[in-house]
Amino acid sequence: MKQIERIMVVIDPTADTQPGLDRAVHIAEKMGAALELFICYYDSVLSGKPFFDDKGLQKSRKVALERQRESLEKMAAPLRERGLDVSVDAVWDQPLDEGIVRKTLKDSPDLLVKDTHHHAVLKRSIFSNTDWNLIRACACPLLLVKPNEWAPEPKILAAVDPSHVADKPASLDHEILGIAESLGQKLDAEIHVFHCFLPISTMVAGGALAAVPLATGATMQDYEEDMEVMHKEDVKELLKSHDVEEKNVHVVPGSPATTLTSFADLGHFDLVVMGAVARSRLERVFIGSTAEGVLDQLPCDVLIVKPTGFISPHA
Repeated sequence: MKQIERIMVVIDPTADTQPGLDRAVHIAEKMGAALELFICYYDSVLSGKPFFDDKGLQKSRKVALERQRESLEKMAAPLRERGLDVSVDAVWDQPLDEGIVRKTLKDSPDLLVKDTHHHAVLKRSIFSNTDWNLIRACACPLLLVKPNEWAPEPKILAAVDPSHVADKPASLDHEILGIAESLGQKLDAEIHVFHCFLPISTMVAGGALAAVPLATGATMQDYEEDMEVMHKEDVKELLKSHDVEEKNVHVVPGSPATTLTSFADLGHFDLVVMGAVARSRLERVFIGSTAEGVLDQLPCDVLIVKPTGFISPHA
């Protein structure tokens, strides 16, 4: 697992608070990483589209970007006084997600950090279209931050799928564990591993699997117990090259779309690390074996990891 040495933070120039920046600063201080504060800016009034683009508009765009850089420099100054290596950049680009991805492709950060949108009525954070598009297209690890404080000794949950139900590369689980362990060591965090699987009875009831012919004297419960043993063995094999306490390994039967959310909530986890893979020409991404809808239901930050060799559609 490549160490996190360069962190890029997406700054929202319209927001009064920057939870993503706060989280990135915390990680950078613990890991000795450099920070880049980044604004992807666009104003349709100054775009010159669809009719004309004269020198006046070009100058106005330049002035607008310079103002954004000045605001970033104000954010960077106190961080530099704390001893952090901080650079800034503002670019004119749109749509926002594609501009951010193009920036990561140019600069190759080890981690991209971005806020999620907080919905006061729902009392939780929800992912915007920009967030979803970044999940699908960003090649580097992506940390989506919710407006929650981490515990002094945070808890990190690495969600793995060693049975590869979602057809993801076997190496991705090791990358998920690698970045979780790297963060855990530097942040004094408690690392847990989570794997969820659908029981046979659930798959049969849902029509995903034909009725299972039972051997003489066998019961459905016998099959369920055998399946659980099989999944535990898969996880045990996966963890042979990783240092995770046995008591922190959780193999749980249930629907992945709901079980991970409730487990992360009840366990008071600060961060969930999971993998994302593209599975079609349309670059649709599935998050391990977990339905996409569970992501913005998670009560904590989410770190999305892509498999080695993933090529962004914007490359």
